Amino acid sequence: MNAVVIAVLLMIILSLLRVHVVIALIIGALTGGILGGLGFNGTIDVFTEGLGHSANIALSYAVLGAFAVALSKTGLPQLLVDFSIKIVGKKEEIRSKTLPKVLIFLIIFFISGMSQNLVPIHIAFIPILIPPILQVLNEMAVDRRAVASIMTFGLQAPYMLLPFGFGAIFHGIVVDNMEANGMTASLSDMPYAMLLPTIGMFLGLIVAVFITYRKPRLYKQKPLEAKINDEAETITYSVYSLISAATAILATVIVQISSDSMVIAGVAGLIVLVFSGSVRFKESDALLTEGMKMMAFIGFVMIAASGFAEVMRATGDVEQLVQSSAAWMGDSKSLAAIMMILIGLLITMGIGSSFATVPIIAALFVPMCAAMGFSPLATLSLIGTAGAIGDAGAPASDSTLGPTAGLNADGQHNHIWDTCVPTFIHFNIPLIIFGWIAAVTL
Repeated sequence: MNAVVIAVLLMIILSLLRVHVVIALIIGALTGGILGGLGFNGTIDVFTEGLGHSANIALSYAVLGAFAVALSKTGLPQLLVDFSIKIVGKKEEIRSKTLPKVLIFLIIFFISGMSQNLVPIHIAFIPILIPPILQVLNEMAVDRRAVASIMTFGLQAPYMLLPFGFGAIFHGIVVDNMEANGMTASLSDMPYAMLLPTIGMFLGLIVAVFITYRKPRLYKQKPLEAKINDEAETITYSVYSLISAATAILATVIVQISSDSMVIAGVAGLIVLVFSGSVRFKESDALLTEGMKMMAFIGFVMIAASGFAEVMRATGDVEQLVQSSAAWMGDSKSLAAIMMILIGLLITMGIGSSFATVPIIAALFVPMCAAMGFSPLATLSLIGTAGAIGDAGAPASDSTLGPTAGLNADGQHNHIWDTCVPTFIHFNIPLIIFGWIAAVTL
């Protein structure tokens, strides 16, 4: 049996059995590498070589975590809490109100969406926004699986559809790789190609929020795990501290856009907070350490996922998987479309990144699409959908790791069962259906 299929399935099964996702990735990589003919030592060498590919991402998350903790010293998170409490009203009235819950959902929805396009800070907003409002969500008995679904949608759908920020990067990767493999494509066609798949995701979001997870779910009011000291709960804010916070956020956004580096952007935000006096220089060491604690889970998973992906590529079984599938597709475009999307799901679930998956699948899918008569627009839709489909629900994807990092700040949100499984069910199934419709109709 194909080594990639076995490795990915083993990783997913171990994760569902609550084996830590880093251990699941390592075991899956070793199994896939050995079955793929790399041998034990060869697999370890390839895995180790691949670890460095995500070192920059891991460092970025550590620095952004430090920035988030430093930002909490300005009182901005407390302002968010106060604002949320004003929205939901008195505690005894909270659970009887639907409007406050919808308003908070909309706030999270719009901020998540803007983090990909308008203000491209990706998941950096999560440790700033989510932990402080957990107590409010608990008072409303909000099922955090609904919030995880909202954030994952916001972290994924905007870059799929809109050609701005991270969307411009994703669209460019898809088009460039299509052209590199022999099919002409246009950037202006990407929004049309991804419209139907995005609509499918939105319908899945509606089902998750208003049907599947609409019932109350009780959580304990527990202190946050990521906290510098006991005074963190009583930090106050002033006009000056809030201006400092806004300036630091603006500096972070500007530097990230200009330098395309989350590390440098996070450092820029820290420098602004230190020089404004919001954070004392002697506290910077403790802040960086606390930020690393907050985001270490994401960093280690991303590093392990890079090693896993490198092993999968080195086995050569990704190409074999596509070739064996093409052999029994025949001339059926409908069957070919669904098979390509499912292959993309399998590959991306293992790699955990739609951006990293596109170059792999484009090299395999473009010749197949050209041979079977798919239009450039349909091919764009197929590659874009197949690349993005594993982002939701993948244990190693930052679209799921980010929401977990925020929602589990008090230790009451499981990464696999409360983030990955809900987002897999509500987003990947619609993506398969609507991606297939787009491929056969465009």
